Amino acid sequence: MTIHIGAAPGEIAETVLMPGDPYRAKWAAETFLEKPRLVNEVRGMLGFTGSWKGNPVTIQGSGMGMPSLSIYANELIRDYGAKTLIRIGSCGGMQEKVRLRDLVIAMTASSISTPSRGIFRELNFAPCADWSLLQAAVRAAEAKGTPTHVGGIYSSDVFYDERPDLNEQMVRHGILGVEMEAAELYAVAARHGCRALAVLTVSDHLLTGEALSSADRERSFADMVEIALEAAFA
Repeated sequence: MTIHIGAAPGEIAETVLMPGDPYRAKWAAETFLEKPRLVNEVRGMLGFTGSWKGNPVTIQGSGMGMPSLSIYANELIRDYGAKTLIRIGSCGGMQEKVRLRDLVIAMTASSISTPSRGIFRELNFAPCADWSLLQAAVRAAEAKGTPTHVGGIYSSDVFYDERPDLNEQMVRHGILGVEMEAAELYAVAARHGCRALAVLTVSDHLLTGEALSSADRERSFADMVEIALEAAFA
């Protein structure tokens, strides 16, 4: 048991999927895992452990934003021995070629600042995904026929952005989408020698203003979870 995770020793699997929304963690566990059991509900941040094709898996909510994600990733790795952490969530599209419901697999994650900034100080650390996970996720997406984009994303400190000038430069430099957690996940995993990946569904678009309905999000997120699981155990 840690400050933020109430699971007992042995109740967290080495492979952890991390949606931001705790209720999405509940939905994913009940939909994809065999015999899922609740292992954490501290502060309402739900976590479940079960199995997928005989492999132990934990699905743990991370909350919104990098500070919250950092807490859970650190405790999962440091105190529970997690080795593979995959963020499953949504992102906003930032390129014309990126469409609603497409999958974005983040090779790199740019940011203005992360909770790890205090460690790196003057260094602009470039957090990136684990290659074996990224490669496996791309193969799984291709096998399912899911439209997929692989490249850089932007992890933002804020949800309500007021920097159109920065967005213009990111679009210009090929950033595929924006979300709020992956850069810190990649940094924490690198620090502890673990594998990390972000597999994201495009739920809205910064250029067109389009957005998925709640029902469409659920159908699209199912592909994302399956691809993340396939990648974890490839």
